[in-house]
Amino acid sequence: MNQQSLSVREAIIGRRSIKRFNGQPVDREDLMNIIDDAVWAPNHKNREPWRLVVACGEEIFELHKLLRDTTIPKWKELSEESLEKQMQKFTLAGAFVFVIVPEDVRQKQRLEDFAAASTFIQNIQLLAWDYGIGSCWKTPDFLDAPDFRTALGVQPGERIISMLQLGYFDELPKAAERKKSDQIVTIFGQGEKK
Repeated sequence: MNQQSLSVREAIIGRRSIKRFNGQPVDREDLMNIIDDAVWAPNHKNREPWRLVVACGEEIFELHKLLRDTTIPKWKELSEESLEKQMQKFTLAGAFVFVIVPEDVRQKQRLEDFAAASTFIQNIQLLAWDYGIGSCWKTPDFLDAPDFRTALGVQPGERIISMLQLGYFDELPKAAERKKSDQIVTIFGQGEKK
């Protein structure tokens, strides 16, 4: 169980997108606890417009095969060493969470659902950070590939909006500078910011 308990500010400012995981698996119970708390994300009319496909135990090896088959052309022709190197972007993560949302034909509802699911994903990332687990929200093109969608059980009228990789890491990336309020805020009635 997690003993860290960061403040909200510490979690928001301290979290980094982790792209180099160390291969340590993520405990399923920890991941389910994170998800159970993350569902408190704000969402319009309490629709909770998300469902997840998760891999963090033995099933992660089958997911690795699907990712290999989907993302590495002619992988059978590669040397074992070359294939292993290319697969590290997948095999070193300790867990995967694919977030799936309905694609409502009504634009307003579709945008609301996407926005709500995005806050849900951010909640997962912040809560994972509090557990000492890094994450990276990715949206690769293969999420829309028919074979990949079928393998994940994605139905017509649904869309995978995130491949969230989670795991432990040895090195904390440096923070990128962010814009300050004086660069992005216009006070109402005072004209447009230039």
